[in-house]
Amino acid sequence: MRKRTLLAVVTSLVVAAFGLAGPVPAALAAGPVPHYLMTAFTNSSESNMYVYDSTNATNFDLVRSNAYTPPSGLIRDPSVMRHTDGYYYIVYTTNWTGDTIGFARSADYTTWTFLRNVTVGLNGSTGSTWAPEWFKDSDGSVHVVFSASTAGTAGQFRPYRITATNSALSSWTSPTALGIPANYIDSYIVKVGSTYHNFLKNETTKYIEHATATSLNGPWSFVGTGNWAGWGSGLEGPALVQLPNGSWRIYFDQYGARRYYYADSSNLSTFGAKVELPGLSGTARHFTVLRENVGDSTAVATGNRSLRSANVTDRYLRHRDNLAYVDPLSSSSALNDRRDATFNIVAGLANSNCYSFQSVNFPGYYLRHNNMRLALNNNDGSAVFRADATFCGRAGLAGAGTTSFESFNFPGRYLRHYNYEMRLDLRASDSVFNGDASFTVTAPLA
Repeated sequence: MRKRTLLAVVTSLVVAAFGLAGPVPAALAAGPVPHYLMTAFTNSSESNMYVYDSTNATNFDLVRSNAYTPPSGLIRDPSVMRHTDGYYYIVYTTNWTGDTIGFARSADYTTWTFLRNVTVGLNGSTGSTWAPEWFKDSDGSVHVVFSASTAGTAGQFRPYRITATNSALSSWTSPTALGIPANYIDSYIVKVGSTYHNFLKNETTKYIEHATATSLNGPWSFVGTGNWAGWGSGLEGPALVQLPNGSWRIYFDQYGARRYYYADSSNLSTFGAKVELPGLSGTARHFTVLRENVGDSTAVATGNRSLRSANVTDRYLRHRDNLAYVDPLSSSSALNDRRDATFNIVAGLANSNCYSFQSVNFPGYYLRHNNMRLALNNNDGSAVFRADATFCGRAGLAGAGTTSFESFNFPGRYLRHYNYEMRLDLRASDSVFNGDASFTVTAPLA
């Protein structure tokens, strides 16, 4: 994972049109900011997926309940990833018995579209196919690792994998056994250097164990068996995420007690004691967590500021009738219009290394995205509002000293104007988007 320690300092800005000059204070940007997305089913429903997010991989807030219901069957064990096309994908268990796994896709991880069920062809309707997990290898290949039994829920499970044969993730290879002995389930794989690490549940002992290999197809060597980590038995559904400091966090479900835990490790060999996950323990079941980095080391001038469009330089970001636009403005514009285009840029409500834009003429009201449209709303104090109103600075996509703003809770989406309306859009690679999504932070218009 990329790590930066650069402290960027914004020096003086001179806005000749208003005859203003002098030093501009700036918040210090600490580098890319982590955002954690989690998909889960719950104790109350195997047919609806819940979506949560977090700023620290510990405290998760509900983004949307019942975010996805498949057209038929269940949605157990939903595993989430971000693909190269910019979309989020989940793969999930479709039923207690059968030989299919399900796929769905989302542009924003809150509204999902069913794609297909894929028949893995292992065991027919009398077997069981459970706990599919995404695994992206260092060579860019995309795999789904799942557990299958030929004798249904009471049978002995083994892990298998299928590999995508096209970038649309619509064509897959036949299943390949991983080479793990019988009666193991819930494989979750990460790769560090040339070593594959597989954390999986021993269905006989009910312990989560740890195996390593130098090839995805094995042979696998078990380096942690039994109660090797001191977490006890009765655990399942391991999932891992790497934290910004390079350490690893593993999550797992104590299904009998309906409790969720995590533990941390600096090297994947030794882990600390299990810690109960606050808020979600007893609610969430078998989830995965996706970390994405937002923003870069670009610092943004704080205090009362205005934002001028980089490609339509006579227009400024402003609120009008509680929606945001870029409008033509100047020092001779009406005072109320200039005040609408002046914001108090403060530390981000959801993450202090990012930024939020508070209206100067409506204190307590902030710019936030709502259905991808930028609006001015009163801060209701909710976690969702704080995240929607937080944007992380990036070096301007249009260059020339401009700044772009990436959504904190929807990584990869940027503030941009389209037909002069401000919205949140997935980044495109063309020069028009780069200009629409870049701004010059200036002295305040009012």
